[in-house]
Amino acid sequence: MKQLYDVVVVGAGFAGLYMLFRLRGLGLSARVYEAGDGVGGTWYWNRYPGARCDVESMDYSYSFSDELQQEWHWTERYASQPEILRYINHVADRFDLCRDIQLSTRVTEAVFDEDTARWTIRTDRGDEVSAGFCVMATGCLSEPQLPPPFPGIEAFEGSWYHTGRWPHEGVDFTGQRVAVIGTGSSAIQSIPLIAKQAKHLTVFQRTPNYSIPAHNAPLDPEYERQVKASYIDFRQAARQSRIGFAVPVTETRPCRLALRSASANTRRAGNAAVSASASRSPIS
Repeated sequence: MKQLYDVVVVGAGFAGLYMLFRLRGLGLSARVYEAGDGVGGTWYWNRYPGARCDVESMDYSYSFSDELQQEWHWTERYASQPEILRYINHVADRFDLCRDIQLSTRVTEAVFDEDTARWTIRTDRGDEVSAGFCVMATGCLSEPQLPPPFPGIEAFEGSWYHTGRWPHEGVDFTGQRVAVIGTGSSAIQSIPLIAKQAKHLTVFQRTPNYSIPAHNAPLDPEYERQVKASYIDFRQAARQSRIGFAVPVTETRPCRLALRSASANTRRAGNAAVSASASRSPIS
């Protein structure tokens, strides 16, 4: 007989864990299926050298619990992947979320029955459950293109890696000749560290990205104190912004004017302008 749930959630990253927390608060039964061996979503899978968030730590955190946001201390302005993974595991443990999460399980099929208005969800481990709602918390870029679509890659005798599926034990590039294909956010973060190890590094770039220095540093204790003292206002300003976190207007206006001026000058000069190829600019 099928196990019945009110809701099935696919994915145990930031969104999946928060969804489970809210569902419990509504008194609904829920089951979360996660393909990875641990929670964390993108921060579980992406372990390439230099991986870190490009949103400041005080913003990139849950706001549903004031106790949580007061007790957690970030160490850097922009948190690294290991620290973010520690944070999300702390959240899962603190709110006892893991008892409703099944790890190492990939959902293979979700079929909606119009007559019963219920979903039948099946997994690669033989689970078959029924739910009134099926919530996909898998993220928009959760499935990497593997193997990469390069002719001849099957004959390549060296080792190759994808930043979205980096070996958890890490990779030692000491004395190796390394090629990095692409210059998106993950490449911008990993290239400097790989270059420190590799004997020779070649970067293949199709489309340049617009990138600015992160100016990362240990988190200023006074800044942390100020934010935590007014977290309600801090979060409200973020929710009302167009980008998900508040930026003082005095800092953005000159930048926008400068970019517009540079763009206009470039067009007048007849040169090819270099622009961002992603929806947000990566920081290094």
